Amino acid sequence: MLKGKQRSYLRGLANNIESIIQIGKNGLDEAVLKQIDEALTARELIKITVLKNSLLDPYETCQDVCHSLKAEPVQVIGNKFVIYRRNDKKPQINFPN
Repeated sequence: MLKGKQRSYLRGLANNIESIIQIGKNGLDEAVLKQIDEALTARELIKITVLKNSLLDPYETCQDVCHSLKAEPVQVIGNKFVIYRRNDKKPQINFPN
């Protein structure tokens, strides 16, 4: 579980990253979850866009992804959301004290 200052720090980092995954009309299927899982392992912090042609709600989709992949929701704004999962083998993000 992320603390408030950690979540705030991650929000600041997320401002500078582009959305790397898009969820479209096919919704949240196994292929998309696998892509998200691989991206989280490689980057730890990712931004995801829910396209307008998708009938999914971004907030609910964020919760579903986080529950499925044991990730932490960082932020949901409009049709985009940011999630974080620490890589135990090679952590890349170090939180300030």
